[in-house]
Amino acid sequence: MARVELLNDAALVVDVCMSVEPDDVVTIICDDENREQAEAVAQVVVERGGWPVVMNNEQQVRRGRADVRFPMAPPRNLHQAMVASDEVIIITNLEWANRFAHVNAVKETCGANAKIASVEPGMGSWGLTEDDLHMAIARAKHAMAVLEGKKHVHVTTPAGCDFHVSIEGRPSLEVTPIKHRGQMMGPVPLWAEVAFAAVEDYTYGTAVVDGVMLGIGLEGQVKEPITWTMEGGKTVRIEGGDEAERLRAAIDGVENATVLGEFAFGVSDKAPFGTPSEKGRVGTVHMALGDNHNAYPGGQNVCSLHLDGVFLNATMQIEDDGTYILKDGAWAL
Repeated sequence: MARVELLNDAALVVDVCMSVEPDDVVTIICDDENREQAEAVAQVVVERGGWPVVMNNEQQVRRGRADVRFPMAPPRNLHQAMVASDEVIIITNLEWANRFAHVNAVKETCGANAKIASVEPGMGSWGLTEDDLHMAIARAKHAMAVLEGKKHVHVTTPAGCDFHVSIEGRPSLEVTPIKHRGQMMGPVPLWAEVAFAAVEDYTYGTAVVDGVMLGIGLEGQVKEPITWTMEGGKTVRIEGGDEAERLRAAIDGVENATVLGEFAFGVSDKAPFGTPSEKGRVGTVHMALGDNHNAYPGGQNVCSLHLDGVFLNATMQIEDDGTYILKDGAWAL
């Protein structure tokens, strides 16, 4: 990648997504693969008058990618650096970063009124404008306003999804690419989504994962759909081929890992398919097995895992009043 394009995209992260100010203390977490991008972000932070420290967390990232049960909580030196920062910017393998978003250290960083985000792959080739980011944010806010106070949502897809989720009493969580102090961690700058802690004892029906399935070592989307049969807020059966077996093995024996913790949908038309970022793409809905207490308002399920599965070309309807958010994979509001 050309150095100028890399620095331009690094400036988008620093200036727009994170709005770093003079004298801000910035912790940049990276792995070996993303060291160049981390150094570019650090250079821009210095140019803006900030104080960056790059912390290479390669060993934890590598081990966590190899074993979904390897602890995600950072070592205490990194934990303390996060909580003491004005901004935390995570430039690592994106699937690992997605799972890292659900550790206590991230919750405490938000509670300390810092800004925290992970950075998606492709820095130096995004071709994004600030207007692109504001368009996704406007779409998220519109959907959040329409869903406020609503109770039940119905989702179908051509692959066979037909399920019902309760969001009653659960405030929406805006995960968009311009971060604010205390706002929940999310990827920037391509991704944008609206998420909820699904009411833990309600979700029922059939969900068919035909997009990405995180936590089982896949590159890209599933080769064979994974079908979840859901009753009373839990996945009672997981069916499919080898990838379904890998998911069953990942959650086997893990406390509360069968609970449907998260319900969310994408609002960005820039997030690429075939990567973890597709969770933020318009037309997709996703749910996660496992934890929702660290990240989502009102969430009560405590689990060491949080594994997302994506449903493509979704139709999503609010059951309370019949309003469609999505129809056949297209934005309907």
